[in-house]
Amino acid sequence: MAPSGPGSSARRRCRRVLYWIPVVFITLLLGWSYYAYAIQLCIVSMENTGEQVVCLMAYHLLFAIFKCIPQFHLSYAEKDLLEREPRGEAHQEVLRRAAKDLPIYTRTMSGAIRYCDRCQLIKPDRCHHCSVCDKCILKMDHHCPWVNNCVGFSNYKFFLLFLAYSLLYCLFIAATDLQYFIKFWTNGLPDTQAKFHIMFLFFAAAMFSVSLSSLFGYHCWLVSKNKSTLEAFRSPVFRHGTDKNGFSLGFSKNMRQVFGDEKKYWLLPIFSSLGDGCSFPTCLVNQDPEQASTPAGLNSTAKNLENHQFPAKPLRESQSHLLTDSQSWTESSINPGKCKAGMSNPALTMENET
Repeated sequence: MAPSGPGSSARRRCRRVLYWIPVVFITLLLGWSYYAYAIQLCIVSMENTGEQVVCLMAYHLLFAIFKCIPQFHLSYAEKDLLEREPRGEAHQEVLRRAAKDLPIYTRTMSGAIRYCDRCQLIKPDRCHHCSVCDKCILKMDHHCPWVNNCVGFSNYKFFLLFLAYSLLYCLFIAATDLQYFIKFWTNGLPDTQAKFHIMFLFFAAAMFSVSLSSLFGYHCWLVSKNKSTLEAFRSPVFRHGTDKNGFSLGFSKNMRQVFGDEKKYWLLPIFSSLGDGCSFPTCLVNQDPEQASTPAGLNSTAKNLENHQFPAKPLRESQSHLLTDSQSWTESSINPGKCKAGMSNPALTMENET
């Protein structure tokens, strides 16, 4: 139980206020960049009317796009039994009985069922509790302080578009401001306050372009491997052991899992990700596909897969076509080179995460 009282309540309110400081900073920086570029650079400093019109139209288009970026609960009886049982094997036995029909395949490092004491729910695969938001986030990637929100299943595509549009925004400003930045150092600009806005605008755009390009490139790599930031630092643990490529289905299918099947929606701020966030298709292969295969590695992988029993549950329609073949959960002959199980149970619910 979390401590309660006037003191702890005041501390929580203070933390919530502090969490909004980066958001306010970014908002003020964005407002200043609009003033510095549209007013001080385009209107005050540019002398060519055609250049003014083109730059203002292109800038407002990018600015408009940038602004557009927008349960596994236990029953009461099971909760009561869980609270009465001491931590240990009896505690895990209660969780195992509750989770036996759930599409859950990841475990803790010790092989136990992943359970959140704070939210009092069995964690779905790839779900983690955020201490800042104080709730479990489906397919949690990280908590972003710049927007004071968690990045997860429901908004990961929007986060990637946010990075892409922000990078285009900064590159456009840096490219069109470069010639006036050079004039500032060669004394080619009139001696007004606009020259200082032009100088700082270029520095800010160039600095954010470098940082955003690095962050965007890293997340593109994560998407290609079907990993979250948390999974990149700590590989998920399955029933058969740790597998850093356990959720990877290949480049094309990994991309479609985040952006959807309709490519016309990929660059638009529209939710089009596949699945429900509670269950994911897996490729149960222990060996890194980028490394050379060895007969011993294949034999050990096949042994692990043959010992792995799957419940007879079908795939979701939105997930089944991610797999190469329409294979059965109870298929007796398992090829270790192919992706196997996806899972879902529409009757299960989870609290809506933002």
